[in-house]
Amino acid sequence: MRQFLEIVVPLILPTVIYIAYFSVLRPQSGKFPEMPWVWLGGAGVLLLAVTFLALALMGGAEPGEKYQPPKVINGQIQPGHYEQTP
Repeated sequence: MRQFLEIVVPLILPTVIYIAYFSVLRPQSGKFPEMPWVWLGGAGVLLLAVTFLALALMGGAEPGEKYQPPKVINGQIQPGHYEQTP
């Protein structure tokens, strides 16, 4: 699901917005004009690059930290977390 939200959605979102815009703008004609595939593809790639840049700058752990998986201690689940390695 995460891959879908981070990769597929930014790539197809410009096309979905374009089709929705023309559906609202020209509902009586029932025919779409020729699609500007190059511009839609370029907008999708640009949106994907912005998504990856945002994830790289705002997500993840600090360099040198190690992931500790979830553990069960005394019947309680401790969630996974990052710890600084010595």
